[in-house]
Amino acid sequence: MENKKNDTSQTPEVLLVNDYSDNKIKAVKGLSENGKLQTLSVNKKNLNQLLKVDKQGDFFSSFFTNFFAQLQNPTEFSFFKVPIDKAIGLASLMQKELDMNQNPTHELFLSHQIDPDKMIQAMEAQKSKQALESNHYNPYKYNIDDIDWESLKDIGLSKEKLEEMDLLEPLLRGYKTKDLVTINLDLGAAYFSLDARIGLRKEQNGLIVMELQGVKKYPNLNTPLQGHSFTKEDKYNLLKTGNMGRVVELIDPLTNQPIPSVVSVDRLTNNLAVTSIEKIEIPQHIKGVDLSREQIDQLKQGKAVLIEDMTSVKGNAFNAEIQYNASKGHIEFLFDNVNKKKRYQPQNTLDNFRGKQIDKQQREALLQGKSVLIDGLIDKKGNPYKGYITYDQVNSKMDFSFNDPNSTEKQAVVNSDNLQSNTQNKSTLKPN
Repeated sequence: MENKKNDTSQTPEVLLVNDYSDNKIKAVKGLSENGKLQTLSVNKKNLNQLLKVDKQGDFFSSFFTNFFAQLQNPTEFSFFKVPIDKAIGLASLMQKELDMNQNPTHELFLSHQIDPDKMIQAMEAQKSKQALESNHYNPYKYNIDDIDWESLKDIGLSKEKLEEMDLLEPLLRGYKTKDLVTINLDLGAAYFSLDARIGLRKEQNGLIVMELQGVKKYPNLNTPLQGHSFTKEDKYNLLKTGNMGRVVELIDPLTNQPIPSVVSVDRLTNNLAVTSIEKIEIPQHIKGVDLSREQIDQLKQGKAVLIEDMTSVKGNAFNAEIQYNASKGHIEFLFDNVNKKKRYQPQNTLDNFRGKQIDKQQREALLQGKSVLIDGLIDKKGNPYKGYITYDQVNSKMDFSFNDPNSTEKQAVVNSDNLQSNTQNKSTLKPN
């Protein structure tokens, strides 16, 4: 009988908390939906409303790590685990200690306190475990058995045909086809054949359907897209680079909620593609260059960013603007934009010509539109030769000539002046 009385192994425990905002000992009732701590005064009336936890260590650790993960501002509290039948007395003693010393290290606190460091370690361990489990993920976004293959036969698509064309796997992974696919529609009274880019989409009812994007002559920018009307600048950017270049809020057709998104043009079909900024993934490194936090943020905002000193596959340094493309689902290089801006940094093109180094003085002359005599060039047979080079700033390239083009131009000007002078002289002569 005595053993039964002293056996507390089955006694539930409750959580006491020291709220640093008022330095009061309270009892934990639970968490609100937004993660705020709900507390009650520690008294007989409230005991039945308190959050009770099992005394088993493993269960408690699992419980509290989840509790701690959902709690807003966990560093504002200290938690203590106490038997429910001793909660009122212990709470009263703890409060007295706090009133005398706002940061006590008394054994009373230490013996019941839940070590936050251990809880954080347990949380990290739990996250690591979940991450390891998630590594055994299914790489496919869609299940092949959820596709209505019978219906797809009506448009000339079958599982066997898609496999034969190496299209099935990327479709199941959530990608659209890289190339256009011929779709045949036999409606009995009419027969249609069109080229389209295809992809899979999950309907609200869970059914997986095939999405066909036919080829348009121009992207439709005069009609609002999910509640967004395109500005003149939006249209210009989409037609020029294929990307709108900024984030706009589009209305989700399923939830009717605004979602910050970027918009691009599918250059294969001229259809518009949308990606929410939450789903945009920007790599930390591109072609040997570490992106700064500012550059990554700009890319997530849909902007084009100039990246310098990247390294090509052949080991050559190059500059290019990069931008996120919603249609491709990744970063793309905008080489055309850089080609138009090369004039601001043409020395990369003017370092040498046919293996012959160009010095600073020659480079400056070329930039001024002058011709430069370059000697010591070697032809394919190993014979030396020389000639004149000029720099075409419009096309960012060097031109070569055995004759000095500037001399030819000067001579042409001289001849033109002489001709004009002779004409004027003849017109002023009076007949005898």
